[in-house]
Amino acid sequence: MSTADRSQALAALDVLEGTWTIRPTPPPAWGIADPGSLEGRVRFEWALRGAYLVGRSDAPDPIPDSMLVIAPHEDAYLQHYYDSRGVTRLHRMTLTGGVWTLVRTEADFSPLDFAQRFVGEFSPDASTIDGRWEQSHDGGRTWELDFRLTYRR
Repeated sequence: MSTADRSQALAALDVLEGTWTIRPTPPPAWGIADPGSLEGRVRFEWALRGAYLVGRSDAPDPIPDSMLVIAPHEDAYLQHYYDSRGVTRLHRMTLTGGVWTLVRTEADFSPLDFAQRFVGEFSPDASTIDGRWEQSHDGGRTWELDFRLTYRR
């Protein structure tokens, strides 16, 4: 697929392309003695002639390493998620107005013990994403913070 042939939906994902440092801010329940020492990396790159954006992470424990595949779907995106625990999930994704959102409220390849949501806000120069993973135990009506995750170029 040439650059001229790319859809606006695919072009919008360019903001994620490249290598990012990731730093989680774990809750006290995780029992991490030095939370400031947690750092990982994620690299987003185009695959299959630009038809999909693929991300691969090397995350700090206790967060699992992961791989994800993002593709346009209807008027948004789907993110297929796989991790080093053997977990497979499907997130509905949007990327609009400088906000990246992932939501999982239905059982898919894994049981749905709780709903998940990630909300990441891009800095004006797109060099930082301040994000938070949240969970819901009532089907997505109310959300509670699981942990924060910051991406930096």
